[in-house]
Amino acid sequence: MAVITPQSPSRSAIERMVREAVYRQMGIVLPGAAPNPLVVNVSARHCHLTQEAVEQLFGVGHKLTPMKWLYQEGQFAAKETVTLVGPRSRVISNLRILGPCRTLNQVELAFTDAIALGFKVPVRASGDIKGTPGCMLMGPAGFFEMEEGVIRAAPHAHLSPEDAAYYGVKAGDMMKLRVGGDLGMTFDRMLARVDPSFKLEVHIDTDEGNACGLGPDVEVELLK
Repeated sequence: MAVITPQSPSRSAIERMVREAVYRQMGIVLPGAAPNPLVVNVSARHCHLTQEAVEQLFGVGHKLTPMKWLYQEGQFAAKETVTLVGPRSRVISNLRILGPCRTLNQVELAFTDAIALGFKVPVRASGDIKGTPGCMLMGPAGFFEMEEGVIRAAPHAHLSPEDAAYYGVKAGDMMKLRVGGDLGMTFDRMLARVDPSFKLEVHIDTDEGNACGLGPDVEVELLK
């Protein structure tokens, strides 16, 4: 007769149980439950622009028009797109602008996008653009030259203070994202970004999403 031996809990499961027990004693979260569901989304290439850049590309007084609202409150994919002109005049057309307007101009590309354009771009946190390559953007009303701002966005997690407390992290810490499925892998450097306005969400780019086979039925787990 075969004997079935129970499997020992995985390291991540043990960590989760210990974390939940501690927070339960502190009264931070309900027993056995994270404060918010984890959402993992693939972020395709896009750009963030200032109002000045938008007006130079689309005309004086032009405002971005929301086409699709994103998971983070108040964020949207705009109807407006631009053409990006990279080194050696290679281009990407229909580069989507994400709104609302920001205080700096930034283009976020996946690694294969950058290679196709002839860029050598660093992996950076959003907003950290000093010393990065620039590019030319072209819109229906004119051109806008970016002296810097082309990056490959670091994989990152948006967390509210409540989420950060649950996972035991602070802004700037590195987390892990474990992805299951046939191409299962673990991302070891998931930048934690914390703000009261954030909803719990992880962003990876298209190359990273394809590499791990991310899909709606794939299990994911965020770890400290």
